This record gives sequence, structure tokens and C-alpha cells, in this order.
Amino acid sequence: MVRVGIIDSGPAELRGADAMGFDGDGRAVAARPDRLGHGSAVERVILQACPEAQVRHAQVFDDRAVTSALRVASALDWLVASGDVDVVGLSLGLSADRAVLAEAVARAISAGVVLVAAHPAQGASPFPAGYPSVIAATGDARCGWEEVSHLRDKLFGAWCNSPERGGQGMAGASLGAARLTGHVAALLAGGHGREPSAIMATLARQAAFVGRERRCA
Repeated sequence: MVRVGIIDSGPAELRGADAMGFDGDGRAVAARPDRLGHGSAVERVILQACPEAQVRHAQVFDDRAVTSALRVASALDWLVASGDVDVVGLSLGLSADRAVLAEAVARAISAGVVLVAAHPAQGASPFPAGYPSVIAATGDARCGWEEVSHLRDKLFGAWCNSPERGGQGMAGASLGAARLTGHVAALLAGGHGREPSAIMATLARQAAFVGRERRCA
């Protein structure tokens, strides 16, 4: 079994869910049902990719998709402190590099937790995707469900429910990050090591697309 933490807007329902909320001061509070539909969509993608995964939610969004470095850092510390999370998916990105988040990420990496975070296909790196050892993920409309792309350095693309492939509703980097989190969870469930560089090397070898080109068979 692989254990996946999701830092987002929480589960669709609290009954039977493993979830905790975090307020604007970073304090742990009771989680509430997902009011954005985002965290629950991320969960569905991850579980479709890795049905044996056990999911734990850390809620950092309320009625809007707006959060802070402190809330995300507190959520990440809570997941890591549990001692039973293998990979954390963050379908989010913050524009500013804040010490509180950088330090929480460093603690997670030191604890052997794999981090996957959303990154736009173009433009400057957000955080935590911009930190070393965090696997950066985006949506790639070229990718089928089982495919990944290696776009550059540590940035990978994945299926993202794009309209080009018939998708409706949510799409883009956040669902691409969820799908890549599912890829990583499946690798770990199959016995792959948790060293980020080794995981990224495996994803690069498996990539159907390298940069703008499809890899030849």
C-alpha cells in the first residue's frame, strides 16, 4: 500500500475521510467538505491511477482557490509528522518564495517524502515546484492517460483532462500534477525507491514526449 497526502481543498465528504484543515494562521482546525470541488477531483485522479493508495487530505483552501505559504507549510508538516505518508501531491503553486515553505519542504524531503507540485507549462517556477528535489508537474494535452512527457529539467507533463482529448470541466496544470502524483504513487506501490532523482530518472525514461518531440519507439 502507498500513502498519498493531498494538500488542496479537502475531500468531497468527511465521513470515512482522513482529513485536517489549516486556517490562515497555520493552526490545525476541523476539515470541512470540499467547497471548490478541486481537492476531491484531485483525489479521484490519483485513485484512478493508483487504486490501492490510501489518501490523507490537508485542507488549505476555503471558498476560493487562495492560500498562503504558512497554511501550505503547516499542512505539509502535519502530513510529514504523521510518519505514514509516502508522497504528497500539491496541485497548487505560490508566486513568492517564503522561508516558512522552503523549510517545510526541506523537512519533508529529509524525511523521505516525495513531493509533486504544479507548475505552469511556460513561465517562472512557482513554489514549491521551484524547490530542488520537488517534482514539477504540468498538464500536457498530448499525453494520454498512461503517458508522461519530459519537458525540461525536472518538469514533467501528464494527462490533464484537456478539451483536445474530450475532457470537460477542470483541466490544466493542477490535474496534470494530480495525474503525475498518481504515476509516482503507482511507482512506489510497485516497489520503486523514494529518492526524487531516481523517480525523475524513471519518469524521463518512460516519457512518451521529450520536449516538443514524440519519442521514437
